[in-house]
Amino acid sequence: MHMSPRSLLVTVAIIVGTAATAGLSMGATGPAIPDFSGRWGRNAMDHEHMPSGPAPLTNLNRRDGDTEHPSLGGDPIPLIGDYNNPILKPEAAAIVKKTGEISQAGKIFADPSNQCGPYQPPYAFSIQLGLEMLRTKNEIVMLFPQDDQVRRIRMNSRHPARVTPTAMGDAIGWYESDTLVVDTVGIKVEPASMLDRYGTPLSEGTHLIERYRLIDTAEAKAAMDRHELRSGRVGGPPGAVPLDPNYGKALQLEFTVEDTKYFTMPWTGRATYRRSLLPWSEQVCAENIVEYWPGMNTAVPQDNTPDF
Repeated sequence: MHMSPRSLLVTVAIIVGTAATAGLSMGATGPAIPDFSGRWGRNAMDHEHMPSGPAPLTNLNRRDGDTEHPSLGGDPIPLIGDYNNPILKPEAAAIVKKTGEISQAGKIFADPSNQCGPYQPPYAFSIQLGLEMLRTKNEIVMLFPQDDQVRRIRMNSRHPARVTPTAMGDAIGWYESDTLVVDTVGIKVEPASMLDRYGTPLSEGTHLIERYRLIDTAEAKAAMDRHELRSGRVGGPPGAVPLDPNYGKALQLEFTVEDTKYFTMPWTGRATYRRSLLPWSEQVCAENIVEYWPGMNTAVPQDNTPDF
């Protein structure tokens, strides 16, 4: 059958349009993007351990397995990181040991929390008790309640050829089935930067991979109970964050740190969250620091000299 050029163009247009529509339909019936919306919370600080493999640092000021006095509370002082952990290179171990000695002496060392600095990843995973994710077409915004910290992840993007280090680093994300994967490089080393609550250093060569997925509440509760025996429960038995006992899903993060300057090997940690019943509140950190820790006030500077 002979077709005129105009008829041929119309036929091609119909075929292309039909294929595009089919493609959209296939995408619509593909794996659904996991829903991580809502407020998530937990009641223990520090990075959780994986079932096996290299482990993040723990507090030497703790009592493992002591169900009556686990870790001397949820936020014990002094904070003495285990500087003998084999993941640490000698330079990093020396920094952790020195930081622990400061804390052991009853003094408070500078960290992002008491210096009103950015809670960089993965430090944020060791101290923040809450998390909320907001998803737009091109990015995911992570909100952390303590000191109103914000982190942005560009979706389906690439790192620039030359990354300029920034406080939160250059973070890109994508979905692998039911898992959100986040790849972060270019984390700027600030005056109070550290990787955890024990002063473990990080370099601007740090490479961080995070994997977020939903798990069953029972699995999450078991993981959280194990971690609280090691690190303590913030807020005592009731917990600082009330959790919804009837919500069937929980959020678990597994992250892997690579930093050849300070670590002998890549290592992986976790953070597990359940549905939080705690209202989201504003917690602004004042830049003019007057108190490093409850009961350890630093006097507000005063000038008694008259101006005239």
